[in-house]
Amino acid sequence: MRHGEVWRGIDQLAEKNGLSASGLARLAGLDPTSFNPSKRQSKDGRPRWPSTESIARALEAVGAGMDDFAALIEGRRGATAPLIGLAQAGADGFFDDSGFPVGGSWDEVRFPGLGDEAVYALEISGNSMEPAYREGDRIIVAPGAQLRKGDRVVAKTVEGEVMAKVLGRQTERQVELISLNPEHPPRTFKPSEILWLARILWVSQ
Repeated sequence: MRHGEVWRGIDQLAEKNGLSASGLARLAGLDPTSFNPSKRQSKDGRPRWPSTESIARALEAVGAGMDDFAALIEGRRGATAPLIGLAQAGADGFFDDSGFPVGGSWDEVRFPGLGDEAVYALEISGNSMEPAYREGDRIIVAPGAQLRKGDRVVAKTVEGEVMAKVLGRQTERQVELISLNPEHPPRTFKPSEILWLARILWVSQ
């Protein structure tokens, strides 16, 4: 990571968020000149590096992470995943028959360490999934991941119901889904009643 690349990353971070370098500094609560070109070299021509704290504050101010900053420096696209609300997920047109996102009505959310795995995010609404997931939490779902008993999953039924459960017994005759909220009993479905199951990888609280 070179001196010029780090400063270019700051410039691109500002531009991506519709800001000048000084505007980004102000938004981060820094001296407005902190990221100006005049601050990037000393009077004798030696390179000056931005402090870790100033970079961290700038990233926090625009809701970005170090992965996003590294992507800007390296010329990579930031790590993002499609995002919709859980209530929307029950509607038609958002998923294919395997539970992969389709259509153009998805927002995007940053998510570190995506790698090559196809994932998407669902934003929890209501309290039916407490205490594991609360309203406003975002769960990262991998529809192509292998499923095992005990995995936390999102299930969608042919009736359009979408729920987060723990996968219980899965046979040719039935699929058992155990509620995350202990006040709700387990539910069983015929395999033909389940449109798709997808494993939950991660939750952002």
